[in-house]
Amino acid sequence: MRSDNGSGAEFAEVLAESAGGFRLGFVSLLAALIGILAGLIAYLLYDLIGLFTNLSYYHEWSFHFRSPENTHLGPWIIVMPVIGGIIVGFMAKYGSKKIKGHGIPEAMEAVLSSRSRIEWKVAILKPLSAAIAIGTGGPFGAEGPIIQTGGAFGSLVGQFVSTTAAERKVLLACGELRSAHAIRLSHVRSQPARET
Repeated sequence: MRSDNGSGAEFAEVLAESAGGFRLGFVSLLAALIGILAGLIAYLLYDLIGLFTNLSYYHEWSFHFRSPENTHLGPWIIVMPVIGGIIVGFMAKYGSKKIKGHGIPEAMEAVLSSRSRIEWKVAILKPLSAAIAIGTGGPFGAEGPIIQTGGAFGSLVGQFVSTTAAERKVLLACGELRSAHAIRLSHVRSQPARET
């Protein structure tokens, strides 16, 4: 007859070693929740870009995507990207310098140099600055900032629930991948259907 005291602890230790130090079930549950929420955040950012486009060029509160080509601003249309760039510049100077760049290299840097820790300011300012820059007519894409935002969200959840660096890396990657998938789906759904 075996005693449950010693063998249970030994079994947990062997299980932890075989799982690479991960709390597999716990991290899997967190990853699933992060995946769902990161997808929703990606769609929200996509709508936020539409909002800033409508505010900048049509002075309307709407999340519907419209091209700036039909605006009534006339020659003043040239000034909108400049204003957006100035706003984003102030956000980078006074908020966080880590909002500069494409987003994907910055997320990779967080994995390699800061043990998968991304600051909360980046999780808020990066999507906001990207929405302003793209919505005011800047020549940028939404994919990088959305991916960095999803990764930042995964990292923040990992920091909040006190995970190891390896577990945070998994959560960060889960947020990035789900965000990338969500933005690809939104691009596919925004394309008109082809007639066959």
